[in-house]
Amino acid sequence: MMFKVFFSFKLIFFCGLLLVAEVCSKKPHGNPAKEIVDMINKNRTAIKLPPLYDSGGLGCMALQYAEECKGNCTSSNTVSCRPLEDEFTQVYAPDCGVELSTFGILSGKLVGCWSNYLPASEAFSQVLVRDKKSLSFLTNRTHTEVGVGVASTHKGHLFWCVLFSSGQTNSSFILDNFGQGIKQKQGCFSGTNTTCNQATSIKGRSKWDLESWTKTQNRKCARIFSFWLRRMVV
Repeated sequence: MMFKVFFSFKLIFFCGLLLVAEVCSKKPHGNPAKEIVDMINKNRTAIKLPPLYDSGGLGCMALQYAEECKGNCTSSNTVSCRPLEDEFTQVYAPDCGVELSTFGILSGKLVGCWSNYLPASEAFSQVLVRDKKSLSFLTNRTHTEVGVGVASTHKGHLFWCVLFSSGQTNSSFILDNFGQGIKQKQGCFSGTNTTCNQATSIKGRSKWDLESWTKTQNRKCARIFSFWLRRMVV
């Protein structure tokens, strides 16, 4: 009888350790900005609307917007930042190397923030598309292009910006010299084939800030390990 109890205890504890290992070994992957674009297009094609072109120029400008506003996330996870419209042409586009002659029509934007790390799927449903108004942006028939930017702070806040355009696909928001002018060193944006934590540009290294994700994972690991440790003591 004692052997069975001891064996059951060992089995439960071993399963707990496997759970800790599973959670702690998970790493973020890919480009969450591009994942958001994929989700937008899946929602559009599901109702027979054409997918939107993933524009690197729009994505880079969305990241500039996110970088400027990332410190303005309230305790209730609402955005308290309203950059002037002129900043798109006077600041964001030049910083990205977008050819001003190709600056098209911005037909809408979605912004959102959160106090800690969220995977792209949760950010899409909990932050960016959580009411009918935001959903209507996705299904607007005038949109032809989209770009997404994601930025984070050292405190763990994440900020998303989604820009829509009704410009002509492949001929608006063109990056000068194929994007060689981009000097972004953090965050990520759609329209590229690189992952956030490995992204490189021609003129500098662009690395996704993983601090918020690391803090979240550490807290999860600590809670799970503490739970199973208490079970072992009891």
